[in-house]
Amino acid sequence: MPKSEPADGPPEPEAAAVDGVATEREPGGGGGVRSMVERWKMDGAPARARLVLRGAAWVFSLLALVVMASNAHGGSHDFNNYPEYNYCLGISVLAWLYATAQVVRDAVRLSSGRDLIAERKVSAFVDFAGDQVVAYFLISGLSAAAPVTDYMRQKENNLFTDSAAASISMAFFAFVAIGLSALVSGYNLSMEALV
Repeated sequence: MPKSEPADGPPEPEAAAVDGVATEREPGGGGGVRSMVERWKMDGAPARARLVLRGAAWVFSLLALVVMASNAHGGSHDFNNYPEYNYCLGISVLAWLYATAQVVRDAVRLSSGRDLIAERKVSAFVDFAGDQVVAYFLISGLSAAAPVTDYMRQKENNLFTDSAAASISMAFFAFVAIGLSALVSGYNLSMEALV
């Protein structure tokens, strides 16, 4: 049975509940408040995704540096004898330090709602630029070490070359995580530029 309109004006909005919060909804199904609540829920999704990706980058870069630093098996089977491996190790340390700082920063941002960098646009630019630079360094480091490892594995396949390959693989996974984080940071930067 349809509701009749009161003689003194338009129909009153229907009450609705979104996650226990009472809201008013237009009778035509406009849902203006509801869409605002849904958008508010989704605003935290990029921040949570960035935290997860940077956490993964932290783990992979830590594994890359630990495996490479422990890759000393005596004689010519020592990573210190190869500048490409030293470079890959240095970049892994840099990526680990960056990921540590960003994970702490993201955790503070999500828990307290405040950023350690005061202005939002500067913060978005720092996130994007930092992710881009570290991703470039990671791909550069593993690109330098991969041909040496491939050449040595053609001659002999042993624990030294296996450890080097494992470290390079972990650096690649860290690159993928930071690269995806850069995409999320780019999205956030573009949203800040529009605001």
